[in-house]
Amino acid sequence: MNPKIADFGLARNFRMDQTEANTGRVVGTVGYMPPEYVANGQFSMKSDVYSFGVLILEIIGGKKNSSFHQIDGSLRNLVTYVWRLWNNESLLELLDPAVGENYDKNEVTRCIHIGLLCVQENPADRPTMSTIFQMLTNTSITLHVPQPPGFFFRDGANPLAEGLTIGQSSIMSFACSVDDASITSVNPR
Repeated sequence: MNPKIADFGLARNFRMDQTEANTGRVVGTVGYMPPEYVANGQFSMKSDVYSFGVLILEIIGGKKNSSFHQIDGSLRNLVTYVWRLWNNESLLELLDPAVGENYDKNEVTRCIHIGLLCVQENPADRPTMSTIFQMLTNTSITLHVPQPPGFFFRDGANPLAEGLTIGQSSIMSFACSVDDASITSVNPR
């Protein structure tokens, strides 16, 4: 329970005694990196909490974060989709249809709630991993109302057109298809 950075496998790039720092180069998987890391290169123990929240939401929904790039003609992501479900009080629409009717409504809703707490924009608002463990294993713990998540795309917002500036010289882009064309992902052998 000692997270180092928001993308799994990259922790080796940082010293064991580091709990937070600024980096000059942002590396990781888009959709799992928290906003403070993408925008400013800042990471902390709360960075992996954001990634964990995305994983919780992916598991419940049965879909990868990347599968939410375009829904109903507008650019979105999993976090935006779930936040809209939260506001519409229709969280169970996220649930993977493969689950069928074999689930506890309160347990699923609680897990989605915890996922939203993990992806809040402000790292100080995110719970620690030990608190998440307690929330998942003890249903008597009252959960706070989540604040808006990081990378929440409001209607009409298009990060492709705006671009995200990181530091002073590099630009972060989102890999997605605007015209439903496929995206080639190059992976080493």
